[in-house]
Amino acid sequence: MKSKRRKSFEKEVLCHLDRLFGYAMHLCKNSEDASDLVQDTYLSALKSEKQYSLGTNAGAWLFTIMRNTFLNTMRKMSRKPTGMAGEWIEQMTREDIPELKKHGPDPGVKCLDNLLKEDITRAFDSLPEEFKDTVVLCDVQGFSYADIAAILDIPIGTVRSRIHRGRFILRHLLADWENVAMGGS
Repeated sequence: MKSKRRKSFEKEVLCHLDRLFGYAMHLCKNSEDASDLVQDTYLSALKSEKQYSLGTNAGAWLFTIMRNTFLNTMRKMSRKPTGMAGEWIEQMTREDIPELKKHGPDPGVKCLDNLLKEDITRAFDSLPEEFKDTVVLCDVQGFSYADIAAILDIPIGTVRSRIHRGRFILRHLLADWENVAMGGS
């Protein structure tokens, strides 16, 4: 039987699942790794449940765990030798396997393709990482500047600056697209 604290904890953290998956997609760039990252994040959160104060900002706490988990994974992977046996399986796409191809495109990929225009994606991908992280956490995930500062472990002034610069760069990169969308030539 679950304790009252465990039930409250689960209620506070599980409501962030969709937002965490969105941020994981930003970090990992594919749905399988993003799902793994979300699972690892929740596993770490459960292990650290006693360190969490009920009623505080569970979203910021989870996003901090996710970012740190992602960075630790990237550090470990950078130390692994390349060209391991079976690596070709990971490099194979869904379209390379006829049985999967007849079922159509991957639903996650199809959804993202429908939601994001190619120009916006290209512009966003060209942003330096520090700007990308702050813009995603603010404009996509809806975190406050204070929460972003806590998640990224940087001063709030740096958050403001990076969001401003990131948005400025995006506006500049998308200026031609905006002219076309507004009926210009």
